[in-house]
Amino acid sequence: MNREEIKQFLPHREPMLLVDEMTIDENHIAHSKFHVTGEEYFLKGHFPNEPIVPGVILCEIMAQSCALLMKDDLVGHLPLYTGIDNVRFKNSVRPGDTAEIEAELTYHKMNIYICTAKLTVNGKMCARGELSFALIPDNR
Repeated sequence: MNREEIKQFLPHREPMLLVDEMTIDENHIAHSKFHVTGEEYFLKGHFPNEPIVPGVILCEIMAQSCALLMKDDLVGHLPLYTGIDNVRFKNSVRPGDTAEIEAELTYHKMNIYICTAKLTVNGKMCARGELSFALIPDNR
């Protein structure tokens, strides 16, 4: 999927849409990418003269990739965090980097979903963790 196709499933829009492309393989693992241009709003003050993508944004990039695993269930629903567990940050993500995310659904019962995700740049681990979500009705 490209960015416009992703918008059919995720409720996020610019500047908070943080997935540029995505595929799901035969093992139901999501593979997505986000290209950090250096123009993103969150880099403006984090940190001047040494911009790095904030950890909370790395979590959001992973979360949006995870949400695409439940894309068929997203119609009429919003995915909201219920937890972020065992997150570790190993390396920084900087302007010019392409974040590559692998996400896997590990648990699903009713409207609760739990996924694991890892985010790498050029094969180097930058962040990983377990993210959980609840799908709630979209009353917009």
